[in-house]
This record gives sequence, structure tokens and C-alpha cells, in this order.
Amino acid sequence: MRKVLIVDDHEVVRDGVKRLLDEQPGAISCGEAGTPEEALRMALADEWDAVVLDISFAGKSGLEILKELKQIRPRLPVLVLTMHSEEQYARRVFKAGAAGFITKDSPRAELSKAIHKVMEGGKYLSPALAEKLIIDLERGVDRPPDETLSDREFQVMRLIASGKTLSEIAELLSLSDKTISTYRARLMEKMGMRTNAELTHYAIHNKLVD
Repeated sequence: MRKVLIVDDHEVVRDGVKRLLDEQPGAISCGEAGTPEEALRMALADEWDAVVLDISFAGKSGLEILKELKQIRPRLPVLVLTMHSEEQYARRVFKAGAAGFITKDSPRAELSKAIHKVMEGGKYLSPALAEKLIIDLERGVDRPPDETLSDREFQVMRLIASGKTLSEIAELLSLSDKTISTYRARLMEKMGMRTNAELTHYAIHNKLVD
């Protein structure tokens, strides 16, 4: 029997993925985790054929969870299922070790296809993303400035661009105001920017904020 671990902090999403897999031919057993800590604990405690992982959690970055999963189970295929667009996260999740990326507004049949593909050891990305990556390679497109940021710097950049103050970001990420200020200074230097307005304009233009 195949085993899939579904990691999402919304019960309705976990139920939806579970029902989808229950409808598939062949026996698939599903485990559910609603927090990063529970996901890591379950990944250590049992063997899984795949993980379906959201990357939006309060406090802890989903990219951090992905990297920790790959550290404890290097061969475990992880399919990222998220509300964020491909422009925002696809490159980063593949760099972090994901086997696939799909958005929550994808058709059910496409999600089923993606899960089965990563379970079989393949990689999944949408036709649109695959085409974009090929075009970028053919054109020799340089990496955009935001790809030089660490995952935490990228997270702070998106929160600043969404209108959050440094204090609000610190509270949201359970970090000190000083730490967030340091992240801001580093990302501004890497991006070659001086103001939040410049950063916000860049993020909106490049579809990095919802």
C-alpha cells in the first residue's frame, strides 16, 4: 500500500486531498499533519512514498520545513501544493529539493497526476512553468535580484511589500525587531534598493505578493 503524508494547516485542504486519493485506483493510505512540528515528527516515525506540503504556515517558513524534511528523508519526494503562484515560489522550492510544484487552484485531475508522478520518482511542473524555464534558458536570462536572497530574506521582503511594518513582521515570525531590521538591511543591499516603496514596486511588478 502506498502512503502519502498531507501537510497543511487547513483541515478542509487535507480532507480534499485525502478524498481525491481515496478515489484513485490502488490502495493509498493518507497521514495528516497540521503543523510543521507534527509533519517532521511523522516523517521521522514512518516511511512515506510522498509528502504533499503547503508552504504557508504562521511563523515558520514552508521552505524551511521542506529543507528539514529533505534532511531527515533525502529520498522522500515532496510535492508543494500552495496558493502562491509559480512566479513567487517555484524556482525556490525546486532548489530546496521539491519534486513538484502545483497551485491549489489546479484541476483535481492535475493534482492527482502530480501526486502520482512524484510517487513514481518523477518531477512535476506545469506546462506553463516548463515553457517559461525553457524560454529563459534559451534567452540566457539572468537570475532576477530576488533569487539572490536567502529564504528568510525573501519572506521578509514579501511581508514588507504586502504592507507589514517591521514590528508586525517580527511578531508574525516570532523574531526580534532588531533581527527583522537586519534582514531588511541585507535584502535591501542585495536588491540594490533604498526604500520600501522601491521594494514594493519590484515585488508587485514581478508578482511576488498576492
